[in-house]
Amino acid sequence: MTGTSLGGNIMCLAVPAKIEKIEKGEALVDFGGVKKRISLGILSRVSVGDHVLVHAGFAIGKVTRQEAEETQRALAELHKALRC
Repeated sequence: MTGTSLGGNIMCLAVPAKIEKIEKGEALVDFGGVKKRISLGILSRVSVGDHVLVHAGFAIGKVTRQEAEETQRALAELHKALRC
């Protein structure tokens, strides 16, 4: 995707989370200790205990537990590497 207003390429980031509760088209998810409400408006066939990718407050895809854990580890390593 090419961004015109920023003058270059844009990359979006989706973060894995575990669904703890589903209610009225929304889910309470756990991002490794941080809990947030997200929309299930894009991705509807999920259950409590599933792992999803979250972008801009929306579940956009379902992933396995292993994929979620690998991504969380990679993000933690990136965070550690970027700290000065």
